[in-house]
Amino acid sequence: MSSIIAEIFTKLDFSDAELVVLESKLKRVTLQKGEFLLQADVHVDQLYYVHTGCLRSYFSDASGKEHILQFAVKGWWISDYIALFGSDSSKAVSYIECIQDAILYSISKHDFDRLCQDMPKIAYFHIRKMEGAFASFQNRILENLTLTAKERYLNFIDAYPSIESSVKNYHIASYLGITTESLSRIRKEISSHSV
Repeated sequence: MSSIIAEIFTKLDFSDAELVVLESKLKRVTLQKGEFLLQADVHVDQLYYVHTGCLRSYFSDASGKEHILQFAVKGWWISDYIALFGSDSSKAVSYIECIQDAILYSISKHDFDRLCQDMPKIAYFHIRKMEGAFASFQNRILENLTLTAKERYLNFIDAYPSIESSVKNYHIASYLGITTESLSRIRKEISSHSV
């Protein structure tokens, strides 16, 4: 399993003893397309690293409309962060569904917090990852406020180049905050300009 640790904690070196501890905390999770990793109102205490596959995190509003919060592909972390890090509740507000067969590695928040205390290099690594994630989420909010649907779509295919062909159109449209018809129009316009 040390190869997965090298993949997760890129560029960090660990002693043999540290590797043993890390390996004991990570649990392999296998999901098939259509399976749920998390559903709303369940207790959340795990972080998940995506080794292969693709997942989507989404929220269903009162009318049943889905709003995609995040796609997670190889190298990304995913969980219900409101439940995991928020102060009000440890119950999920979102759903996380596997949309491409996936292998994940989970670690409990308690164990991860302990690793951060015992191995400061992991804490520093995690801070850098969280800073990047926070910047991405803030950038997405700004894009939704300031960019056209076409510009948001182009940024989406730049950010997720490997999943567009395997994700349903309505998932992409939901992520972008547009209709599937608008997405089709944008794709036609782009393809007509590239010919």
